[in-house]
Amino acid sequence: MDFLTRRNFIRGAFAAGTAAFMPPIFAAAAGAKTGRILFGACLSKKKDVALMKSIGYDFCEGGVSDMVNPDKNGDWWKKKRDEIRALPLPVRSLVGFIPGRFRLTGEGLDHEKPLAYAEKAVRRAAEIGVKYIVLGSGAARNVPGKNPGRDKIEKGMEEFTDFCRKVAKRIEGIDGVTVVIEPLRRKECNIVNFVDEGRKIVEAVDSPKVRLLADIFHMMSGEDKAESIVKAGSMIKHCHVAEYSTRSFPGDRPGENRRLKPYFDALKKIGYTGGVSCECNWGKAGATAVKLETTLKTMKGLA
Repeated sequence: MDFLTRRNFIRGAFAAGTAAFMPPIFAAAAGAKTGRILFGACLSKKKDVALMKSIGYDFCEGGVSDMVNPDKNGDWWKKKRDEIRALPLPVRSLVGFIPGRFRLTGEGLDHEKPLAYAEKAVRRAAEIGVKYIVLGSGAARNVPGKNPGRDKIEKGMEEFTDFCRKVAKRIEGIDGVTVVIEPLRRKECNIVNFVDEGRKIVEAVDSPKVRLLADIFHMMSGEDKAESIVKAGSMIKHCHVAEYSTRSFPGDRPGENRRLKPYFDALKKIGYTGGVSCECNWGKAGATAVKLETTLKTMKGLA
């Protein structure tokens, strides 16, 4: 064995040995730098996560209230943190950031309570290796009133942008976690319905701690074109997906995959290598493995 061959062999053996002794959550994170899209699903029960791992998923996605609930005390958190660290896949992202009991827009606004809640959630998320927390929170950010006028909508956009700016400042010293703004269809919220609107907020906040999410289901529902993804480019750090007509899992209705394709093509165009998580309706109980296999095969085929 010549010198160069021996050196490469030693390097390879060292890397393999290091990975073997690395805790699962960190080993998975290290393996994430693959230059490809990572695939996950919004499932976080241990049995589901174990199944996802066996099928070939890269991560799972949980909820803030279930996994890092800031309303729970320290004893609860210690136990929960240990449970999460024992999961077979890393929890790469969390949804359901700000509960609807808090107001991010509207009269008599006070952002201090939701900011304190947000900061505690982010600190706990950092302890379990979460990379992204999704700021959808339609009930909290929705501008109050049955049909608020243009002036109230514009003011609401300013108030929500201000909240995002404050969040960025509040969590700037917490390493590893980024908040991603999720544009939602009009049926669920009356502001930030398009990726371009989210992009403008990210530009206004101007902080690496606040970036953007592209939810392909919401984009299709609101006729937000795939070109919006290209325009946002590297601002997009996380994605959600569900089938168009019934919000079921991708591949449930193979004929609907044609609607998904332009959005995955746009992700390829920007060289996206972040996560795509299936946030969907899984239908009646049972056949979980088949559904997860169909979903992953469909997403990989589109990517």
